[in-house]
Amino acid sequence: MATVEGTAAKEKDTRVQSVIKIRPYKSKRILDIIAVSVCLILAAPLAGIVALLIKLSSPGPVLFKQTRIGRGGKEFTFYKFRSMRVGCDDTSHRQYIKLFIEGDEEGLKKFHSGKKIYKMTGDDRVTAVGKFLRRTSLDELPQLLNVFKGDMSMVGPRPHIPYEVDLYQDWHRRRLQGLPGITGWWQIHGRSRVTFDESVRMDIWYLEHQSVILDIRIMLRTITKAIVGRGAC
Repeated sequence: MATVEGTAAKEKDTRVQSVIKIRPYKSKRILDIIAVSVCLILAAPLAGIVALLIKLSSPGPVLFKQTRIGRGGKEFTFYKFRSMRVGCDDTSHRQYIKLFIEGDEEGLKKFHSGKKIYKMTGDDRVTAVGKFLRRTSLDELPQLLNVFKGDMSMVGPRPHIPYEVDLYQDWHRRRLQGLPGITGWWQIHGRSRVTFDESVRMDIWYLEHQSVILDIRIMLRTITKAIVGRGAC
């Protein structure tokens, strides 16, 4: 009879199956340190205001911590500003993710409020302040700490929850060959308006073509996307 540890190890192995090894360019970590240092200094006053708004608007911690899957299937603690009420049930999100990854367009309709997007809308778990934070992407600011720690990069595929990764097809797992990022090629070329398979293809394309110039371009485009709130429904 298999042990719990053995089962967990087997599940982790299935998350890192791949065909071609993709490695980051040599100066990627240097660019991350420079970018995250500047962002932490510039964002500190804004982060303080956001933290105060969260604390005043709903009971619970300011930061939301969650286990995510990083490079090579490694688990790490992921940080965001809390945008939901404490103690929310994740059943609806699990249902949505399963339909999204499977590409079930008909099943997804009840989560989209009739809009042609691939993201849950009208989620009653999200607080009023949380809606604003998500629309402006300010809830992502604490991930600068993940970049500083080396769990994430400024640019790369988004890190997903274990139960999402467990639904991946083998080819989807190629996106796990790179460090996850705060932003990426997919975020500036579709975000919530592309299918899951399309987002994975974009992530894989980025990993195969990543460079200093491309990362800088993506970061600059992300700033403009955040300002107008496009795709952050």
